[in-house]
Formats: sequence, structure tokens, C-alpha cells
Amino acid sequence: MNVHEINNPIVKHKLAQLRDKNTSSKDFRELIEEMAILLFYEAGKNFSTRPVEIETPIKRCRAEILDETNFVIVPILRAGLSMANGVLKILPGASIGHVGLQRDETTHLPIEYFFKMPPHFDEKILLVVDPMLATGGSASAALTLLKNRGARKIFFLCVIASPQGIDKLSSEHPDVEIFTAKIDEGLNSSKYIIPGLGDAGDRIFATLQ
Repeated sequence: MNVHEINNPIVKHKLAQLRDKNTSSKDFRELIEEMAILLFYEAGKNFSTRPVEIETPIKRCRAEILDETNFVIVPILRAGLSMANGVLKILPGASIGHVGLQRDETTHLPIEYFFKMPPHFDEKILLVVDPMLATGGSASAALTLLKNRGARKIFFLCVIASPQGIDKLSSEHPDVEIFTAKIDEGLNSSKYIIPGLGDAGDRIFATLQ
């Protein structure tokens, strides 16, 4: 199974605060960043370290480190930006790529409007981040864009997911490991996750009507 739902009291606590409609945009942004750190911690169990020698205040010793330059954080615009900021706090040496998708008003399918990746990203570990995995259309399209340009090792991190989004991503990209804080009940008629968080982008950037 390539889906990992994080069963952790701290994650549950943060998620409850995110769900609360009275949480301010400032607090919501900070919570999204914190959740990204917790999700990355879980995904990190898949990563390899390399040995180094360091000198403590007492003596020299062997230690293990991640090669931060081997990672590319890829937020799906625009809501993924806050999650990227969270992961960057743990991996400041990582590169950043961006994938921008918007829904075609006629076909309702995601179309690319922005794509910018660092050099040689196809040789690195990609951490694709987006707070919501609803229908899975945008996420799947983003992964397809990355793979078509050579990406081989991808992890997908989201705060909440719907069963429909999980099914779509798992069927179309079975090689991608998915990490989420919660798999919610499903989607309503407007394709919002229920009980969900509302529109994560609007809450992050204070663009609610």
C-alpha cells in the first residue's frame, strides 16, 4: 500500500485547529507549515543517510546526515507554497520547483500554466506538496508533468485527502508514496472535501469572499 495516514496525537491536535473556521489566516498558514514538517518527518523514514565525521565539544565521532541537495520541494500552486515553507525549515539546502495548474472552465480538466524546476531534478527526490487531495485531478496532472520530464522518485504530501483522490492517485501513479494527516469522508457536490478545511488557498492567503 502506497498510502500512509499519520496516526499521531500531535497531528490530530494540529488538524483540529486547521479545521476550525475561526482560525485566522495567519494561524492557518503557520499550522499548514507545522503539518508539512510532521508529514515530512514520516516520509523521511524512506530516505537514506550518509556517514560523516564531526567534532563535538568533547571528541570526534561518526554521525549520519541527509544530503539536502538531493531533494526538490515542489509545491502545487498556490496552496502548496505554505507546505513548501515548512519543509524548507527542515531541509534548507533543498531546491524548489513550482507547478501551476488551473481548471479549464469548459472541460473542467487541469491545464498547466507554470512549470519551473531546478537543473537535474530528474536525478533527485521530489517532495510534491499540496494541502488538499480532493478529486486528485490536479495532483495526478502535476505528477504526470514531472514524470514526462524525467522525474523518477516522487513522494506526495498532503494535509487531508478524500478517498476519491487517493484512489485516482494510487491507480494512475502507483509508484508514488502518499503521506496524509487524514483521509476524510469524501467529496460534496461542489467537489470540496468533507468535513475538510474549506478552501485552503483562500484561507492561507486571506482571499475569502
